[in-house]
Parts: sequence; C-alpha cells; structure tokens
Amino acid sequence: MVEKKIDHVVKRLGRRYGDAGIAIPIAEDLISKPGIPANQPDVDFYSRRYPLEDPNFAFTADNDWSWENTPPEDKEALRRSYRLVSPMVKMSRGTGELLPSNEPIPGKDITEDIKVKARELGFCEVGITRYDRRYAYQARKRWVKFEHAICLAFEQDYERTQAIPSTFGEEAAFHAYASMSQTGLILADYIRSLGYHAQVHSPLDPSAVYIPMFVAAGLGQLGANGQLLSPHFGSRGRLMIVTTDAIVTYDEPVDYGIHRFCQICQVCVNRCPGRALMRDKVWWRGVEKNKLVYERCRPVMARYSACGVCMKVCPVQKFGMKTVMEHYVDTSEVLGKGSHELEGYRLKDKGYFGPGELPHFDAEFFHIPHATSEDALFEEFKAKLKEHKVPNGPSGDAELREFRRKVVKALGRDEGESNPMAMILPKEELERVE
Repeated sequence: MVEKKIDHVVKRLGRRYGDAGIAIPIAEDLISKPGIPANQPDVDFYSRRYPLEDPNFAFTADNDWSWENTPPEDKEALRRSYRLVSPMVKMSRGTGELLPSNEPIPGKDITEDIKVKARELGFCEVGITRYDRRYAYQARKRWVKFEHAICLAFEQDYERTQAIPSTFGEEAAFHAYASMSQTGLILADYIRSLGYHAQVHSPLDPSAVYIPMFVAAGLGQLGANGQLLSPHFGSRGRLMIVTTDAIVTYDEPVDYGIHRFCQICQVCVNRCPGRALMRDKVWWRGVEKNKLVYERCRPVMARYSACGVCMKVCPVQKFGMKTVMEHYVDTSEVLGKGSHELEGYRLKDKGYFGPGELPHFDAEFFHIPHATSEDALFEEFKAKLKEHKVPNGPSGDAELREFRRKVVKALGRDEGESNPMAMILPKEELERVE
C-alpha cells in the first residue's frame, strides 16, 4: 500500500442545496491540466469545414433500425417516457422568443442568484461559461440566441442506475429528463423575472455537444467512457443548458485528475459488452479523447435497454469522486476495480458477467446501417441492380415507383420540421402515439 502525494484539493458545494461542501484530494501523479486537451486551430477548422450534425437526424436509418431491434418492453417504456416529457421538450423550443417579465437592475451581476435558484430547484451542479458554437449542431446554430451558457447537471436515481442494463434502469434516465425539463423551464422564468432573456436547451432536444461546455464551467472532466465525470455522481449526471443574455461571471475549468485516472482505471473500457471503447486516447476533431466506436456501441444499446454498462461500472459514478480519489491517494488503487460489486452486470439473454468476463456476439450482430434513410435506400437499391434483382417490364416499373415513394418520404422526414422527440421514437411511431 503506497500513499500518494497530494498536489491540490478541489472544493465543491454539497451534493444537494444546503449540504456541507466536500474536498477532493488530487494526487500528484494524476495532474494534467484543466479542461479537455485540445488543439484549438483544429477544433476551429472542423467546426467550419465539417460542422457537427445531430446524430438523431444525420443517421435516421440507424434510428429506424434501432427501433426495429428494440425489445417490446423497452418500446413501451419509451412510449411512456415520450408522453411524460414531450410537452416540456416542445415548450422549450420557443423559450428564446419569450421576453423578460421585469426590468433588470442596471449593472448587477446575477451569477449567484442563478446558481442559488438552480440548486434550490434541484440541480446538483451549476456552472456558467460561453456557449461554444463550435460544438453546436449545424441545424441548431441559428436557433441559439444568447451567448452565456448556464450548465446544469441533474442526478439520475442511484438505485435504478445500478440495475442497468434493464428497462427499470433505462427509465431512470427519463425520470431525470422529465424532472430537469420542468425545472429548467422554471429556472428560465426566474431569469426573465430578473430582467433578462433565457432559452432552454432541453436535455432531450440538444443543440450541441454539451460536455466541452460543462468542462469549461468547472463541473467535471471527460471520462474514458465518453461521459462527463462530475464530483458527486460521475457519469450519472444528466445534462442541460439554459442560455441567457444576463450579466454573469464565467467559471473556470478544474483539473480533477480524471484524464490520467481514467487511463489507470480502464474499468469501463474492459467491461464494455460491445468492446466499443478505445483503451488509448486519440485525437478526434482537434480533441484528445478515448474514442467511442459507434458501430460497436449502437447494436448493444438497441437490444439491451440502452446498455449503459460504461456508466454503471465507473467507480466515480458508483462511489463518488471524493471517495475514489481519497482511496487512490491512500492505496494507489482504483476503488472497486476487479470486484463484482463494481464490475458485474447481467444481459437478459446472455446471463451474468463478472470481472474478466464478457459476452460473445457474432459479426452479424454488429451489422447496422450508418446513414440517412434515403442514403440507405439508395445503397439497398444499388445492390439490387448489381445483383439483377430489378426485372424489366411492369414489375420492375412498380419496384422503381415504390423506391421513389420511399425516398420522397425519407427526404420529407429529414428535411422537414424536425420533431425534437425523434431521438426517443421514430416519426411513424410519434404519429401513432400522438
């Protein structure tokens, strides 16, 4: 047992409003730098030349495939979730147009007013930074009206999270989304009462990749699982943003030691059922990170209640950052690593997998479309032509007409007014539920 030398101590407010604050010791060998390692010119280049697209609209064929492969009990859970959160998500879309309800106090910085109110309402982590449009989705850049981003993290239920992957565990996320969607609307109303605009970016209708802004606001660091690891609940936090034109002061990024700790820990990498997490970091769009392999993640998520094993087995999620970092300082070890308590999980048709055990899937399991619906249709039709499966004459003409009908329908869905709930249910299912 080797005790580590402490470089610095990070002090944070308590988990809930009114709780005592915490102090997190960061070992000297974990120090890197605050924020996400990035080459800013590269980030600028990619944002201009290859802007981000919302994957729920860029890969509509994937969404359709995912729904077709979702188990019946999960489909019903998603329908229930849609009915629960849909009104609040749609309401958020128009919040940028709402006017303040009072005049502001000239020159007053309302940072503390916003933070206190947000925590009173139930948000556990609150930070403020610039809304970084480099991470905004192309289709939403003009929708975003204000430059200051209030970053808000809401805690997902602990007990349900430990049950993932399961329908019971997946519903924990939507319960959190429902609560924070409503709470975000209330917070925006409060900001308007102080004399400023407030635009709600719903957690189920994201305008951007949010984690870089949360890191810039000092609320955690990017973990090896591709999720924000925040002090109190690690990757179990659900994220949303409210943008405003209020007079505020920005927070600063904090080095929690996560970059190097994750490279030592590697539990999420080792336990991923689809082997979708990379052990070593790479540079991607100007950012250094453990890159997720989408094509190995999505097939597991679709069939196993959105999976979430990488969240479940993270020691920071399980025990909290303070406890994990104290244990590392005292012992040089990762708390819970190699134990069934941390690493065990069950897949409903595969059984239980403890430390060192992983499920097996054949190659066909990972074959998914990765395109828009219309592109997938063209590829399918091109394959038929190559294999001479489109006959001449009336039957071939009928098949061409059917192909045209499907493409027109797909184009109408992709280019029309996007439904902010399309990430939960495909369009046809949305129409039936409504």
